[in-house]
Amino acid sequence: MDGTSTVQDPAAPTAPPPTPPVPLTALLAREDLGLRQIAGPDAGESGAAVQWVHTSEMADPYPYLLGGELLLTAGVHITDPVGAGVYLDDYVARIVEAGGAALGFGVAPVHDTVPRALVTACDRHGLPLLEVPPRTTFSGVARAVWQLVAEARHAELRRVTEAQQGLATAAARPDPVPAVLRLLAARLSGWAVLYAPDGAVLHTAGTAPGAGVRQAVHDLSGVVRPAGRPGPVPASATDSPGGTRLTAY
Repeated sequence: MDGTSTVQDPAAPTAPPPTPPVPLTALLAREDLGLRQIAGPDAGESGAAVQWVHTSEMADPYPYLLGGELLLTAGVHITDPVGAGVYLDDYVARIVEAGGAALGFGVAPVHDTVPRALVTACDRHGLPLLEVPPRTTFSGVARAVWQLVAEARHAELRRVTEAQQGLATAAARPDPVPAVLRLLAARLSGWAVLYAPDGAVLHTAGTAPGAGVRQAVHDLSGVVRPAGRPGPVPASATDSPGGTRLTAY
């Protein structure tokens, strides 16, 4: 039984999770929403993304957040915008601690403007703060996020389908093994290697990494090679030494 291992470039995009995150920039680009970032790290530079939308007027939303949310609030819980500096600082800190991705503040009917103390707190804790104009409903923001999620899912499905078709075509060529490895390395923006049962390198494709990573790949491939060992052997194994993603099959 031969073993195939791959090394993926850490800078290369990874396959999205079951619910793909939506770049915050994509929401900000929606003219129909009219969202405006007024605090926190620049969404384009930070790569901030949201997984879903949650609306809450709780003074402490921490227990209700899973992480990755765009939390929307109209500020009902802010009774004294001028003197709420300490309260809002704690409020934002709790959102960040819970893993919230961004905070959206709806202007009107409760507050005519975003409280200055909230802007300061979001800047201090590095939480993107979006101003939601009166004409935009929170349900409209949530609907836009799910539309973008659906588009991302469709794009990922298309990418995977094209990759599978490409690999099937490569496998049908006269010299299939090098062809499959070349395509695999190209799709992963990394390095692919095929080992013999004794661990000898049979074929490689892509730009080879450093000696340390190559050794780590070889060691990882040993996990899935029977090598005369009794009992079941895992079909796959993964590792991430130094942030480099390794996978063996």
